[in-house]
Amino acid sequence: MSDKTRDKREIAREDAADRLQELARDLRAEGGITPRVGNKTVDLSPPASITYDVTVEERSPMIGADHETVTVVLDWAVEGE
Repeated sequence: MSDKTRDKREIAREDAADRLQELARDLRAEGGITPRVGNKTVDLSPPASITYDVTVEERSPMIGADHETVTVVLDWAVEGE
């Protein structure tokens, strides 16, 4: 079974930084994390070691504006399952 909760919207750069810092604080603390996704929260249980994957994509299309994307993926197996 796979559940996906997603929230994609345009926000101020400072607000994006605040959300990343909130997630970082949760990861540094012991126990689970509860990230905000849109108007809800999701309870997660990361172990002490997780996979960190960052990708940067730069696109220069023939028509239209250049586009840059940073994707950060944090991945882990849930312990005890």
